[in-house]
Amino acid sequence: MLQDEVARALDWSPSKLIRIEGGTVGISTTDLQALLRHYGVNGDGEVGRLTDLARGSRERGWWQAYQADLDPNFRAYLGYEMGASYIRQFEGALVPGLLQTEDYAKVVLREYRGDIGEEAIASLAEIRMSRQDQLRDRDPAPDQFYILDEAAIRRRVGATLPGGKGIMPAQLRVVIDAAQRSNTIIEIIPFDHGAHFGMKGPFTLLEFDVDLGEVLYLENARGSDLTLMGRDVTVAEYREAFEGLRKWTYDADRSLELLQEALDQMSAAL
Repeated sequence: MLQDEVARALDWSPSKLIRIEGGTVGISTTDLQALLRHYGVNGDGEVGRLTDLARGSRERGWWQAYQADLDPNFRAYLGYEMGASYIRQFEGALVPGLLQTEDYAKVVLREYRGDIGEEAIASLAEIRMSRQDQLRDRDPAPDQFYILDEAAIRRRVGATLPGGKGIMPAQLRVVIDAAQRSNTIIEIIPFDHGAHFGMKGPFTLLEFDVDLGEVLYLENARGSDLTLMGRDVTVAEYREAFEGLRKWTYDADRSLELLQEALDQMSAAL
């Protein structure tokens, strides 16, 4: 059906339907049910499922309590992350945020955002911990696949701080535990495998059980960028790049051995 035809049949303006279909506005349950009747969707189960989704879309996300501390693109990303069924991420220099300990997160945030003060640093670290809690409590939890450069597990984050030598060993233990979860894969690109696409910078790809396409999130020193599948071929390029990086990685078992080796070396230096 053409948008103009549907709008006329429901006595809506075409712009209203365009905004709903484009995802720039929400949809009330009344309007949703009118659309479903017009489209001939009348099964109780399907109507109920879609109505529940429409109601849920109006609920405030847990991250909205931190709006003042967050970049708008990152706020939008968090909304997508909470609904993702599959999270794929490459990190070249850092442990991914969803795997970070609070101590590790605070050290990194002080280096990146030290001008904002300790209270804001603590708030941003709290957001990272909340993200982890929210995903852990989801049922089913999303599948997660992380590719890390060896630099991310070798740099002794926090070691030069008073009492900070234990920060990175504790962080590696968390990564090792995550690598042994049934829904999480961690693979590492060793130093001796040379140059690779990931040296351009970190990126995250989200997939969904519903027909939402994919989401690409890029973050760098200048800010962040959020791209939706269907609006930019860049998403497909990064999906192919993620799979391409796997030709450089150790498999999950060998990567786990490398993580344990890094932990043993750091622990011996305490």
